[in-house]
Amino acid sequence: MNRRQALKILSALPLTTYAGNLFSAPTQRKFLLVFLRGGYDAANFLIPVSSSFYYESRPNIAIPKPSADSKSALELNSDWGLHPALKDSLYPLYKNRQLAFIPFAGTDDLSRSHFETQDSVELGLASNGKKNYQSGFLNRLASVLNGTPAMSFTDQLPLIFRGNVEVPNLDLHRIGKPNIDARQSQIITQMYQDSTLAQSVQEGFNVRDEVLKEIGDEMVAANRNAISSKGFALEARRIAKLMREKFSLGFVDVGGWDTHVGEGGSTGLLASRFDDLGQGLAAYADEMGAAWSETIVVVISEFGRTFRENGNRGTDHGHGTTYWVLGGKINGGRIVGEQVEVNQAKLFQNRDFPVLNDYRSVLGGILTKHYELSLTQIGTVFPSSQAISLGLV
Repeated sequence: MNRRQALKILSALPLTTYAGNLFSAPTQRKFLLVFLRGGYDAANFLIPVSSSFYYESRPNIAIPKPSADSKSALELNSDWGLHPALKDSLYPLYKNRQLAFIPFAGTDDLSRSHFETQDSVELGLASNGKKNYQSGFLNRLASVLNGTPAMSFTDQLPLIFRGNVEVPNLDLHRIGKPNIDARQSQIITQMYQDSTLAQSVQEGFNVRDEVLKEIGDEMVAANRNAISSKGFALEARRIAKLMREKFSLGFVDVGGWDTHVGEGGSTGLLASRFDDLGQGLAAYADEMGAAWSETIVVVISEFGRTFRENGNRGTDHGHGTTYWVLGGKINGGRIVGEQVEVNQAKLFQNRDFPVLNDYRSVLGGILTKHYELSLTQIGTVFPSSQAISLGLV
């Protein structure tokens, strides 16, 4: 095996690392960002139950107003309800004031392009400024936090974690037999023992072996009991275990939210996805144990969907969306941020929810309070942005 072959194998490892930081003790405060790729339909998640316009706009997919019927929205307040698929997962967290929602949230990107808007969100830069595709805002946060161990639970390092701090990534879906066996690991380690990469190579193998050991038994049990590793709830527990014990800053993305056709209402395609995600987030909170009291989870998407249903009983690319904020000590049980009455006159371009709560300002406010950052520090994470406090932290 020559050095070129070794480098090729190393690049295929499910976990990469950075020297000096990976084994440092995780800080007490935890932050996980969950990115729903595809632009989920926020209007059928946080339902404007007091709006007659909502029911006129969605004759086939609207969620009924709160009632004793199990298919109706779960009452949050006089204006808003929650999708019934979340009754046993997120709704109890909301009732316990550990969950809040921020409607009319998003970016000023008007492209309605998945890729462009996702990039815009992950960069965290002003839309009218210069784009640096090697500087994601979570990487800048890791830099500001100086040594806080971070992990991206993805198959490749996402844009949001690119930057000066080397962040490892791990795809828990694909963990099984290692790409490199013990003999090959030893050969590669020896090959680099006198080089500047020696420590990073050795740490990469050590962490891979440790993670495999920790979750290997769980994977075997899951297979024997017919529980698929693709279930978000199972992956969420794995992420929580690693975040609780090793990492303080994390990122995971969940796909499948582009509901142009056959979206469904109280039941159907979108409802099942809400159910899976809700169960996963509830499992994450449970698995964090005592660490949940120092944890914040924020769920975002690149944009929302059109307010009116389309001819295929689905929804198309929109603009404003709803963010979710979860945590053991947040001031939850509320719908926060700037809001307007939901009617036709208030729609953006007569089709979408408007964006009234800028994502950089919202996230900046949450992170500032959570990590007690200075104005200079949060200005590094989100340049040219004014952090706002919504009283959640």
